[in-house]
This record gives sequence, structure tokens and C-alpha cells, in this order.
Amino acid sequence: MPTLFSIVEAPTHPRLSDLYRRLGLAEMRLPSQRKAIQALKRVTPAWVVAEFFYGFGNNYAGANVSNLDVFLSSLQKHAPAARVIVLVAPDQARYVPLLAARFPLHAVLTQPVRATAMETILHAPDAATAAPA
Repeated sequence: MPTLFSIVEAPTHPRLSDLYRRLGLAEMRLPSQRKAIQALKRVTPAWVVAEFFYGFGNNYAGANVSNLDVFLSSLQKHAPAARVIVLVAPDQARYVPLLAARFPLHAVLTQPVRATAMETILHAPDAATAAPA
């Protein structure tokens, strides 16, 4: 059964465990990027669902764009075939292309995310998708 990392760092992260289970994915819910990096050493995910937070007024604007840079760098090393689905608040969507220029993103969904939008992406694993929620 393929594994999906669900990195939950905010209350806006959708609860889609039933959908993942129905699609035959083993969800691994992780409370932080740090925990997700640790899990990468033990488990190779097929999918990653994570929230994007742009780094306003910190080092993100220089070395890193967002909260996801360090994790995505580790993902390239440990699970380069994993498909990344980024969840983003509407007011931060304009910054996602900065992250996409550095790392491959399979899809970007604008919050709030509906299960139907996520299901569409998970059913088309080979298609590069960017869909609004």
C-alpha cells in the first residue's frame, strides 16, 4: 500500500483520512517538517501533502522561500519519486512559483481544499496538475 505523508502544521490542513484510505493510501500524519524529515529515513512516501507558508521577514527570503524548503531538499535525497501536493492560503499563492522554481511540485491547491479536488489529483498520478480547490 503506497504511503502518503500528511504534514499537518495548521488547523487549515484538511482532514482527508477517509479519502486516502478509500484510494488505498496509507496516511502517515506528521505534526511538523522536522518529524517528516525523520520519517523519511524510515518510510518512502509515494505522496506528500503539506501546507505552504511563505517566510515573511526572515531568512526564507534569502536561503529558503518557505517552510517546505528543507523538507523538500531531504525528499529529493530520500524519495525523489514522491509527488508533492502543496496547500496554500489564497493570500500566499503568489509565492508558490518561487518554491516551484526550486523543487518539483505535482499540484497546488488553494485553501480551503475540497475532497473532490484532492481525489482528482490522486487519481491522475502521472499528470502534472495545478488545480484550484
